Amino acid sequence: MLTLYDYLDSGNGYKVRLLLAHLGRDYTLVEKDIMAGETRTPDYLAMNPNGKIPLLKLEDGSFLAESNAMLNYLAEGTPYLPDGGIDRARVLQWMFFEQYSHEPPIAGARFRMRHLEQTQQVKAEIEARRAPGEATLGVMEGELATRDWFAAGRYTIADIALYPYTACRRPRWLRPRGLSRHRPLDRAHRGPARLVPDATCRITSWRLTSTGAVLNLYRTFNSLAARLDRHE
Repeated sequence: MLTLYDYLDSGNGYKVRLLLAHLGRDYTLVEKDIMAGETRTPDYLAMNPNGKIPLLKLEDGSFLAESNAMLNYLAEGTPYLPDGGIDRARVLQWMFFEQYSHEPPIAGARFRMRHLEQTQQVKAEIEARRAPGEATLGVMEGELATRDWFAAGRYTIADIALYPYTACRRPRWLRPRGLSRHRPLDRAHRGPARLVPDATCRITSWRLTSTGAVLNLYRTFNSLAARLDRHE
C-alpha cells in the first residue's frame, strides 16, 4: 500500500490527496509537523534528503518526492494525464507554471500569513508578493475565460495542481476579482475532495458569483480551523 507523508495544511500535499481520492486509491497517511521540525530528523532525511513534504512511499519501498512528480506517477494510464503529444505537454506546461509562477507568490504569502509572526519584515515579504501573485492569477483568469480546463480539453492533473492554493484563503489582496462560473471544475472537485483529510479548505464549488475567471474565488470556500477526519 502507498504511504503518504504529509502536513495537512499543505496545498502541495492536498493536491496528492485529491488525486488519490479521485482514483479511489487506498493509502496510509503519516502526518509530519513541519513547524515542529519533524521533516528535518535523521530518519526523515534518510527518506527525503530535501526534508520536505509531501513524500510518497511506493509499494516497492522506494520514495518519490515533489508533489507534481507524484501527480504524474499516480495519473499515468488514467484519464487525468493524456497519453502523450501536445496534450501531455500542455498539462506539464501548467504544472511547471504552478511551481514556478503560482506557488512562490501565492503559497509563499499564505505561509507567512498563517505560520510566521507578523513582524514588519514578514509583512513586507507578503506585500512583495502582491504584484506577481495578481499577475499569476490574471494569467489563469485569462485562460479560463475561453475554456473549461487548463489543458487537453478535460479535467487533468494540471487543474488539480493549480487548485489548492488558488482555492484556499490567503491575504486579502490576493482575493481575485472573480473567476468565471466554472461548472465543469465544480463537478470534478465537489465529490471526491470531501473524502480528503485537510486543514486548509473544504472544496464546495468552483461556481462563482461574479464574472471573470480566477480572482474572487475564496468566497465560495469554507476555511477550516481544524483538520477533517483522517483518511482510513
